[in-house]
Amino acid sequence: MKTLALIFFFLCLIGTPEVLSAAIRIAPGQSIQEAVDGASAGDTLIISEGTYKQFGIIIRKPLILIGENYPVIDADFKGNILIVATSNLTVQGLKLINTGRSNMDDSAAIKFFDSKDCIIRDNILENTYFGLHFSNSSQMTIINNKITASAIREFEVGNGIHLWKCKNSFIGNNEVSGHRDGIYLEFVTHTQAKGNVVENNMRYGLHFMFSHDNSYIRNTFRKNGAGVAVMYTKNVLMKENRFEENWGSSAYGILLKDISDSEIIGNVFLKNTIGIYMEGSSRIEFTNNTFRENGWALKLMASCDQNTFKANNFTQNTFDISTNGSLVLNTLTENYWDKYEGYDLDRDKVGDIGYRPVNLYSVIVEKIPAAVILWRSFMVTLLDRMEKIIPTLTPDEMIDESPKMRPYDFG
Repeated sequence: MKTLALIFFFLCLIGTPEVLSAAIRIAPGQSIQEAVDGASAGDTLIISEGTYKQFGIIIRKPLILIGENYPVIDADFKGNILIVATSNLTVQGLKLINTGRSNMDDSAAIKFFDSKDCIIRDNILENTYFGLHFSNSSQMTIINNKITASAIREFEVGNGIHLWKCKNSFIGNNEVSGHRDGIYLEFVTHTQAKGNVVENNMRYGLHFMFSHDNSYIRNTFRKNGAGVAVMYTKNVLMKENRFEENWGSSAYGILLKDISDSEIIGNVFLKNTIGIYMEGSSRIEFTNNTFRENGWALKLMASCDQNTFKANNFTQNTFDISTNGSLVLNTLTENYWDKYEGYDLDRDKVGDIGYRPVNLYSVIVEKIPAAVILWRSFMVTLLDRMEKIIPTLTPDEMIDESPKMRPYDFG
């Protein structure tokens, strides 16, 4: 009986993952692919410091890959570095450089297919076509990676973090620069991007289409070609992000095209050509946002309806709001406008007369962009004063009936 008990206890032990898993050390000169092929599911591969000239490493089993002092895996411009189709994979502490440059193959530092519950953390990716590329995957955790590229032209590089047809993932505290789009999401749901710094990308800092029920919190999008683009999407939360210094003839902090039922709360739009450009968008709540030192704080096209702008600060913008039509189907209320010249006789901190943020000159510039050269001329000032007294060209119903006398302190 005692022997049987010992045998049973031993069988239980060898059936546990802790005993089955092993640590396999890989040194420079050894094949990472051979180590992967020889490993059992759940094993840990420790890649020693050094340089590995390898590419096209295929992983189809749950493993843990950990680099010591950021070993360099150099694809020498020949293709993908890691190709993954598995669940429960961890990749940590690697430096992945010099992928191929194929548009047909979408070469990437790490490319995931049909994967689940994988963690990609604390890696350095340099000079890659795509950085991290995910297809048809779920529950991915992408954190604390530094992803940079140095291409000169847009067609020479892909996206930093690219998700297609993915769900239930987290993208946090990554640094992404020098790519076509910093973060690109298409057909992605229930995913959160938080605390990322995305700057100096050629097209968009964040670009997502047909991607519902996602949230973007406390990210910084700075000096990208055209800021952030949100298209054909619903149920988006964008909260406490910073959109800074996105300058150019068609640059903006956010482009909202055909999105609905979303919230944009507590964001800062600073020194952009256009803070927000909206077209065909409905039922969006804009609350506690700061628009400062933009060319246009907001371009609100006539195709937008049922949007509410409440308790936002508009300061030091060249134009607060511009539009291309006279029909007004949106609500402005309780915002602070630094250009407001009204009074507060009852001292309730709310202006006693309404404020019309669309001035005549912004309407003229919308129709004749070259007219911007006359900005700050005496004639323009005179026309704007006359328009405020007798509105003729500006939409009469675009008015904040309760403008605040002091800016909000959002902390």
